[in-house]
Amino acid sequence: MQKFLSVLVAVAILVNSPILQSQDASKSMNIYQHKLNSIDGQPVELSKYKGKVLLIVNVASQCGMTPQYAGLQALHEKYNQQGLAILGVPCNQFGGQEPGSEKEIKDFCTSNYRVTFDMFSKVQVKGKDADPLYQQLTAVDSKTVKPGPVGWNFEKFLIDRQGNVVGRFSSGTEPESSETVAAISKALAE
Repeated sequence: MQKFLSVLVAVAILVNSPILQSQDASKSMNIYQHKLNSIDGQPVELSKYKGKVLLIVNVASQCGMTPQYAGLQALHEKYNQQGLAILGVPCNQFGGQEPGSEKEIKDFCTSNYRVTFDMFSKVQVKGKDADPLYQQLTAVDSKTVKPGPVGWNFEKFLIDRQGNVVGRFSSGTEPESSETVAAISKALAE
């Protein structure tokens, strides 16, 4: 009996250990504790998006996939009134394809693609200096989302109305693909 109680106490200590708790917490944390700077340099608490479905995309102005801005803008126009918010997050980590200043990025997006969805300042999306938001996005491991570093520009993360990552789409998946639209529609309906 003494041995059984000792094992039971050891299991209880392990389950309540900070290591296990922090691992579980990182899986269940929503994205609202993070903040980014807008493309104009103003701090934006992501909690402002509570109750919305988000599509967070690392973008670049000089990439072969840059025309995806048009599809992102089309999604914004089609689903914004239903609660979808597109968040464009520039990054220069992939082939140096986002070298410009925030003003240059904003001017490029508005003049070439008439972007009206929310754009943010450049961040790192992979590696040891990755923005905390991207550290969390790339750590999610669930039935529908696998962990791992961002592979290239225009990788997309779908966030549900509770702030949880519910989808991840590779750079090659067009914003208006049937797969992306179906996932967005499902998230908007919930």
